[in-house]
Parts: sequence; structure tokens; C-alpha cells
Amino acid sequence: PASPAAGPDPRHAAPPPRVTPKHSCVFPPGQDMRKHVIMTLLDTEQSYVESLRTLMQGYMKPLKQPENSLLCDPSLVDEIFDQIPELLEHHEQFLEQIHDCVQNWHEKQKVGDLLVQSFSKDVLVNIYSAYIDNFLNAKDAVRIAKEARPAFMKFLEQSMRENKEKQALSDLMIKPVQRIPRYELLVKDLLKHTPEDHPDHPFLIDAQRNIKQVAERINKGMKSAEEVERNARIVQEIESHIEGMEDLQAPLRRFLRQEMVVEVKAVGGKKDRSFFLFTDLLVCTTLKRKSGSLRRSSMSLYTAASVIDTASKYKLLWKLPLEDVDIVKGASQATNRESIQKSISRLDEDLNTLGQVSKLSETLSFPHQGLDDVIKDLMAAIHRELSEKQSLSFSMAFPPNKVELSTTKADGTESFIFEFPNPDARLGFEQAFEDAKKKLASSKNCLDPEFLKAIPIMKTRSGMQFSCASPSHGSPESSHEVWVCNSDGYVGQVCLLSIRKEPTVEACIAVCSARILCIASVPGLKRTYSCFSPLPGGGRERSEPLGSPSAELGPAQPEDAAPQPCLHISISGSSLELSEPVDGGNRELVPFDSDDTDDESSPSPSGTLQSQASHSTISSSFGNEEIPSCKEATVETTSSEEEQEPGFMPITGTYGQNRHGESPTDGRALRRSSRGSFTRGSLEDLLSLDPEAHQSSMWLGTEDGCIHVYQSSDNIRNRKNSMKMQHAAAVMCILYLDNQVFVSLANGELVVYQREAGHFWDPQNSKSLSLGSPGSPITKMVAVAGKLWCGCQNRVIVLNTATLAQEHTLQVGQDGGRSVTCMVSAGTGVWVALQGSAQVRLYHATTYEQLAEADITPPVHKMLAGSDAIIRQHKAACLRITALLVCKDLLWIGTSAGVVLTLSVSAKAAPTLVGLSQGHTGHVRFLTAIELPDGFDVLFPLP
Repeated sequence: PASPAAGPDPRHAAPPPRVTPKHSCVFPPGQDMRKHVIMTLLDTEQSYVESLRTLMQGYMKPLKQPENSLLCDPSLVDEIFDQIPELLEHHEQFLEQIHDCVQNWHEKQKVGDLLVQSFSKDVLVNIYSAYIDNFLNAKDAVRIAKEARPAFMKFLEQSMRENKEKQALSDLMIKPVQRIPRYELLVKDLLKHTPEDHPDHPFLIDAQRNIKQVAERINKGMKSAEEVERNARIVQEIESHIEGMEDLQAPLRRFLRQEMVVEVKAVGGKKDRSFFLFTDLLVCTTLKRKSGSLRRSSMSLYTAASVIDTASKYKLLWKLPLEDVDIVKGASQATNRESIQKSISRLDEDLNTLGQVSKLSETLSFPHQGLDDVIKDLMAAIHRELSEKQSLSFSMAFPPNKVELSTTKADGTESFIFEFPNPDARLGFEQAFEDAKKKLASSKNCLDPEFLKAIPIMKTRSGMQFSCASPSHGSPESSHEVWVCNSDGYVGQVCLLSIRKEPTVEACIAVCSARILCIASVPGLKRTYSCFSPLPGGGRERSEPLGSPSAELGPAQPEDAAPQPCLHISISGSSLELSEPVDGGNRELVPFDSDDTDDESSPSPSGTLQSQASHSTISSSFGNEEIPSCKEATVETTSSEEEQEPGFMPITGTYGQNRHGESPTDGRALRRSSRGSFTRGSLEDLLSLDPEAHQSSMWLGTEDGCIHVYQSSDNIRNRKNSMKMQHAAAVMCILYLDNQVFVSLANGELVVYQREAGHFWDPQNSKSLSLGSPGSPITKMVAVAGKLWCGCQNRVIVLNTATLAQEHTLQVGQDGGRSVTCMVSAGTGVWVALQGSAQVRLYHATTYEQLAEADITPPVHKMLAGSDAIIRQHKAACLRITALLVCKDLLWIGTSAGVVLTLSVSAKAAPTLVGLSQGHTGHVRFLTAIELPDGFDVLFPLP
């Protein structure tokens, strides 16, 4: 590439500004220490802003000029200066505020409120976190640009001479990392000189706490980023040094130590070997102790030379997971030696017996050459076996610097004996080996999910994306199905996923001409049997309720069809409850997750079936969040999606109308039953029960404001919905609770549907209330301790489901521009995540106190450590939580990076996020769980 002298001087494209201190103030003699500290804050902030301006004006803008594109690749420029414009904008505003404070200084002047306002913003924390996470990538990008183009080096040298402080690019890049701790010191100094009765004191206390929290998160992210980057590159370089080694890199794998050993073989003597111990793997290689040409890694920021002997040559012999390897010692070692001695004794006895047989054969007069040959061959074989056993016994007689490893394989157990240079080396290896195994076992405890299968979903149209999913709670035939919704914005499709024996896609059906935004399974009315079937020993079957709110976690239990059902009717208020006996045996939950991408060249989108021993999880990703234009609110019922059958009678109504209000049908809804006849619902018809009242249903909410209700998978296969309700705005979410269905709309309304005693849901029987507005609707609802929690902007409104009265309002975070997008209940806690946020917060279900907060950035960064720099940068720049699920004491977290994390909700210690090794290319768009049916084969054939 040409040098800058050969073409336009990049410095002249946008010369770095000669910044003059425009914020200069002079205090009269006798100024107090508070003024002095504030002036120090002003001066250091001015210097920091000048450094950021130099980065922007002296380096970034010239390199972004088209004529200077030969100096540095544009993608590297973006990576080097990531977050610098955002940092400059924030601190210029903060500098202006500090200057105004100094200009208007008086004895009671406050500065703490400015610090609180600045450092309590989530956006500032996210900017600094993103900068820290990308810091090593930025440094590596500078190194790559220097190596690729010498003209870039000259540009950096000339730019350094031009800027005011003569600071190199690397010196300027470290400034944001060093700045936050400087604020801590200044606030501490300011507090020291501020009396407790000063109006600024409480603000300074809050500011100190906020800045400390930001500093801790940034320092933790910095250390974590450095450690992860270093570990990943060392593993990569070790792989390049071992001939025949492939796929050594793994998201959580770290290198621990190398040991030079000698393998003691019963036959063949001793061989030089090298151990490479990782957190989850033991690698054994051949060893040639001589220099030679080695394959070098292209990533040399961190080298393996400091942790392994790079002068020797290595060739892979074997690599084994730590779970499959054990050190034989103590009683096991003694047992092995005793077993070998017994074998030697038996072989000696066999040799004596054969000697006697040989002597007896000599007494035979009949020709016996064949017998002599057999005896000779047998004696030779026994001598060989005896020699091996004696050699093995001899090698085990010197244990201080020897280790015996045993590994279990498909064809049996195999043992290896290795000799270390000295007993201390052996002891150090054993300790590291056992520690690694313990940590691995603790991280892979009973709550560790096991990946089962990726399930391809046929892409019927280009641009189809998953949006939501729910297990069905229907009849025994459909109770083990998951309804997975996807759309391209023009067509809404439902894929029926069956898990009766193994996960299979049974059908993909287009159901509407709009995006499906939400789905909910709604149980039918409870039924009670008054008759019991006799059990051995005179016992009777136990009657349990069906369709309780807790049933939303999994499908309803299959009915016992053996006894003839005898209905027992009980009336509670206006609701009719029916219950039926169900199998009280333990059931297992299956979690799922799913993901898709818009890339036409990519394979069909797939869902991922996760399992924790006997349960699993389903995940997927968010679709477009745009809100469609509103339509007129109407309510209609139909049995066909596309056409109205003859005799269909549309019904109109209003949101506020309840079941006692006037309507064209006198308060009673007209609905077509699955048998094709019209039915009316009212309290007078109580004893003539609607046969469909106890059937569960699936409610689908769409972007065009329509709710489609299906009673079973058979209905949807035939494209026959039981009910269709049109609303004035997009349906954001649907939730069943306490015999009511709550529907939130994009215009801020909450519509509550109720059902008559003994009858199916009536679209006329509804109430509505305004909790939000068209700009801030209810974005998420969850049932918590019998109450309804509604997420609206960054607030959670707690509703009493009986009176629909607001009982409490909880604020989540400080940023009112972020709305609640994910919320799940877990025991006495509720986990909440805001739009575009990488943090999940835990609140107490009754006291509403914030109990904990977890940041997904460090664990996601660990999982992506082995990815290309450009991929890490892209995923880190927009990292956010996209889905939450609680299943079997685990909180599942889906992310925009495609990484799925888990967190134990029952752990007493601080929550620790663990990444699953299987993830997605695109966003995780949903997570859902379903019960595993009896007879489900966890070991089903894998593709």
C-alpha cells in the first residue's frame, strides 16, 4: 500500500482540534475544599472529553474518509472505535452540567444530584460494558491493521505528533477503562469535605453507591473479558502445536497444565509422553524433545509459550473426557496389585501342570507329536502372559512418582501407568486432576439440561420467523403436542409438534393472514366424578381437579375412560366447576427452544429440544415488534377461517360491555359448535350443559387485532376455529387465570373474558379497562401468587383478578423508555427483563423488593469466545434478553446472541449463569415447557 506521503495527507482530512479549556473558572482566595474537589472534577472531565474528541477527530474521522480506506479496513475501524461516539456524547453533556454548577457556585451548591442522574442511567452502564467487552477485540484490530498495512503505522505516528498531549492511540483507548475508578476517588474526596447536614450529602452517598456498582460491573467485565480471551487463544494455539488435533476449542474449556511423563508399558518398554490437562478433557500425546518448525497460530496476542513447551513436537495419541478417566489409588491400587499377584500365581500353577502333562506324554507309546506341539504352544503363551504380569507388577512396586489411570470404554476398562519426573510433579497433577473433576461434576449436576434434538420446521414461505409457542391442554390424543407459531408478516402458520414417542412435526397449517404475536392454552371447566372404581384392597380412586392454573406448565392428564362418568355439579358464584379423576403419578416436563434466521441461504429454521434428565425446554426468537394500525372493534364467531358458512350471524359489541349489558342477542353469544349447530349460553341452561364447556382451547392473538380460538388440533387441521374475535388493536399477550382470559391490546386496553356456568367462552361476556396507552401498552402478563402482574413500560401493575383493582405498582429500572418484555414467576420471586436490556432482575412476589440482579454479558461472552471477532462484536453490540422460562428449579434465559443460559432458582448462594453448549445462530424467540408422556423414549434415534 502507498504511504500517506504518496497521496492525500489523512491528517488534513479532519485535523485533530486544538482544544482550549472553554470551561475555566477562577475562585477568589480562601475557597474551601469542596470547591477544590469540584474544580479537580471539572479539570479531569475536561481532559477526558478532550481525549475522546482526539479519538474521534484525530483518528476515527480521518480513517472513515473514503480516500483513506487503503490505510485501514473499514470493518477494523468500526471495531477499534466501537462506543467512542456514544461515550463522547454522554460526557460532553456531563461536562456542560459540571461547568454550569461551578459557574453558579454557592455555599449550598449541589453536585451529587448531577452524578446520580448521570451514573444511574442503564444506557451509560451498557455503553461502558460494551466498550470493555470489545476492548481486547479493538486492541487486536489495531495490531492486525499495523501488520497488514505499514501506511497505517505511519498514520498513527503522525497523528500522535499532531494531538495536543502527544498521546498514542493505545494510550487514548485505555482512558475509558481508567475513568470510572477516578470518579470513585473524587466522590470519596468530596464526601470527606461535605458535612452530613449539607443538602449535597445524601446525593453524594447515592452517587458513591451508583458509581461503585458501575465500577464493579465494568471491572468484572474487564477481568472476565481478558481471561476469556486469553484462555481461548491459548487453547487455539495449543491445538496448532499438536499434530492430528482437531476441534479442541469449546466455549467453556480452559487449559490447566502440561506434564511431561513416561508411559510404562508391559510390552515395549517406556515411551515419552505429554499430558495436556483441560477443565473437561485430558489429552495424551507422543513427545519429541527437539526443536523444529511448528505450526504457529495467527492469533499471537496471547501465546502458549508461557504455559507449554513449544520447542517440542507433539502428536495426538488419545483425548478423553475427564468424566471417563479415574486415577487408581488407595484400595483400588492395592486390589489391582493383589489381582496381578494372584494371576501370576495361577500362571505358575498352570506351568507346573503343563510340565507334568509333558512328562506324562513322554510315557505314551502311541505317536503323540500333535499333543507335544499343543503343549509347547500353550507353555509359550503362558510364559508370555507371565512375563507381562511380572513386568506390570514390577512397575507398580514404585508408586511415589507413578500414576495409574483407568478409563471405561465400550469394550471394557483400560489402564495406563505413567511415571512422573518426581513425586511432587505427580502430586501436583493428581491435585489438579481431582479439582477439575470436582468442578466439572458440580457444574454438571442433576439440574444440568441434556440436549436431545434439533427439529427442522419446514419453511413454507421465505422470511418465516418463529414468534411464540405453547403446549396444548386438550384431550389425551392432543395433550402431548406443542403449537409453534411462525409468520412472515403476511401469513400466520401453526406447526403441530408431537412428542408422544419422540419429537416430530405432524403438520404445518396456515391459519390467518397476519403475524401471530401470542398464544395461550386455556383449560376447560373442571369436572368431578361422583362414582369411583374399586381398587384392590377396598380402596377408591382419588378425585383431583383438572384445568387448574398450574396446568399451564404442561398438558392436562389423560382421562381414565374405564368407569362411566357420573357428573357432580357444584355452583360457585356464576361459575360451574366440573372435575374428573386423573392419574396422580409423577409427570416429567420437557423444555423446548427455537430460533430462526432471515437468511435465504440458511437451512430451514430449527427448534432445539433441551432436556434436564427427565424434562426438557423449548426456545425461539422474537418477531417484528411493530404495532399495526388499529381497526374497528368487532366481535364475530365463525367456524371457518376463510369463508362464512350459510346461516352465520355476525355479532357486534363494545369492550366495556359485560354479560348483563344489552346486545343484539340479549347478552348471550351465538357460537357454532363443532357439530355445526348453534348454541346459546345462559344461567337458565345450567343443567343442560354444553358438551364443549369442559374442553380446553388454544387462543391465538394476531397483529391485526384478531383472536382465533381452536378447541383441538383436529379443528385446526380442518381449519375450523370455534370462535373468532376482532379487536381494535394488535393482541400483545393472552393469559388464563382464575377462570378468566386476560387479553392485552396495543392500544393500552386490557380485555377480560369470562364464561357462563357450564358453557364455552362467550365473546359478549367481557370487561375492559385501560391500564396503558397506545404508546405504552401492556407488553407482558404473568400470574403471581393469585395476582396478575402486568408489565407496562418499565412498570409492573399488580391486579386483583376478582375486582380488577390495582393493588400495587412496581418500577423496574430507571429508564422509562424500556418496557417489560420478559417476566416469569418462580416460587416467591418474579424474574423481570426490560426491552433491549442484558440484565434480569428478581423481585419478591409479595414485598416487591428487588432481591437479585444478573448480567448475561459475561457468560454470553464466554460462550462466544471461540467465534470470529466480527461475530462477537456484532452480537455484543445488541446483546439483550429475548425470552425467559422457569422449569424444574431452573431459570432459562434466551438471548439475542442465540446463546441459552440457565440459572438455578433454588440456589442459596449468589446466582451463577451457565451457558448451554447448544445454541442458535439467530435470536432465541421463545422458550416453553411440556410434560413428557408415559413411554417417551429419551434415547430415541438421533439424526
